[in-house]
Amino acid sequence: MSAPDGSPVGAERSIGQLFASATTDMSALVHDEIALAKAQLKQDVKRGATSGGAFSAAGVLLLFSLPMLNFALAYGIRTWSGWNLAVCFLLSFAANVLVAGVLALIGVAFAKKAKKSQGPQKVAASMKETANVLQKAKPHPRPETPALEDRAPQAIEAVARSSS
Repeated sequence: MSAPDGSPVGAERSIGQLFASATTDMSALVHDEIALAKAQLKQDVKRGATSGGAFSAAGVLLLFSLPMLNFALAYGIRTWSGWNLAVCFLLSFAANVLVAGVLALIGVAFAKKAKKSQGPQKVAASMKETANVLQKAKPHPRPETPALEDRAPQAIEAVARSSS
């Protein structure tokens, strides 16, 4: 049995060998973590693409079913009111135009809100403000420690006492 660097297990290894072994292990760990992240990202992208495709297919199916809804609405109006079929189809068309107009107004309102909101500019201004505050910041005062010359006699005494 041997260690990863090839030396026998239980043999004394130098600090340099231990450091090289730790560096190699850390490098392998980082590479494995990157590979795991790539695999997870690939899987997430695949799931997202599948989800997007399913939503797109549902939207296309709904779009192609709208004419059937219009026919059903027009014939329903005729059955309910007894009016001419052409008038019923015009009413169905008017209902579609009304719904489209309401949706367009909602879209315009959200577009105006998006145009007014200056998200990136606010973030940039906030970052500049933070940078200015940090530039003017002063470190907290630290307690004074005795100079090295002042500590030397005490340290020598402590070592002398412990060795006797």
